[in-house]
Amino acid sequence: MSLGLGAAGGALFAYFRMPLPWMVGAAFATTVAALSGVNLKLVWPLQLVMVAVLGVMLGSAFSPETLKDAFRWLGSFAGVISYVVAVGGCTLFYLYRKKGYDLPTAFFSSAPGGFSDMVILGAEMGADVRIISLIHSARIFFVVLTIPFAFRFFLGYEPSGFGVPGPSIASLTASDIAILTLCAVAGFWVAKLMRLPAPIFTGPILLSAAIHLGGLTDARPPAVLIAVAQVVLGTSIGCRFTGYKLKNILRTMATGAVVAMAMLAAALVFALVLERLTGLPFQALFLALSPGGMPEMSLISLAMNVDIAFVSSHHLGRIFVVVTVAPLTFHFLTKFLAVAKKSRAGK
Repeated sequence: MSLGLGAAGGALFAYFRMPLPWMVGAAFATTVAALSGVNLKLVWPLQLVMVAVLGVMLGSAFSPETLKDAFRWLGSFAGVISYVVAVGGCTLFYLYRKKGYDLPTAFFSSAPGGFSDMVILGAEMGADVRIISLIHSARIFFVVLTIPFAFRFFLGYEPSGFGVPGPSIASLTASDIAILTLCAVAGFWVAKLMRLPAPIFTGPILLSAAIHLGGLTDARPPAVLIAVAQVVLGTSIGCRFTGYKLKNILRTMATGAVVAMAMLAAALVFALVLERLTGLPFQALFLALSPGGMPEMSLISLAMNVDIAFVSSHHLGRIFVVVTVAPLTFHFLTKFLAVAKKSRAGK
């Protein structure tokens, strides 16, 4: 039922030539249904398979020529780290001081990425997981819906309707299929053994990127599989709102919308500054900084014909920084606040 509703929403958006229709339409249709009280569930193994497919697809955007551009990206990588620190800090202040959330809930809701990891870490630290989930779900939902329309109306992007970029199934050889499948399966298991964040996604990306950088193949997953992956990903966004009543979560959703729009505004400013400093194209910088989920933003870059390798590698770096630095930062922050509180009490 969930996938059928998502596919119907995607087809409707494609018919009216909406931007990134299969993902945005699926997300919109299922979110509306979930908040209306419909009990939606997504088959978890299917979602994992499609996320791995997207990882392989993103890794296939790398080529031997990508290495020549990598040194030009050092400035933009530094910009991404600065963005994470600035936006995360400002959002934390807003949620903690202005909205009155407790520190663990505010901290793990403020990270510009790492949805699943922030929920897990927040639960371990005694945060309100419900609020963290809603804030991050709202962030991804509003970013995914906003950016494609902004590109269409302000940057001249023309939606392709029902079509999805990518090769046909018939163009793939048996060896191509075997190599791409190996990237998905072996990439996941290696990343899991190495305890990388989101191994089902990062593993296939890294192994696919390595194989394509080495010139062993230039094959990519077929367009029809990418379209299915978009529907599954969009549907998964809507399914996150299942069990919530709109009237009961309206305030938290509004807070999530404010956070998402503020993060997007900051991404816009950072992209404009980095464009001046690095000479890199604004559209690629903006998508690399935008606080959507990594799979969602990479699919948007594919649809907008923006350098996927650039966008996905920067988002991979952003997620790595968020996931690895967040626990340590939270530890020092709680220690600092505890010392400050004792100091004030002793006066």
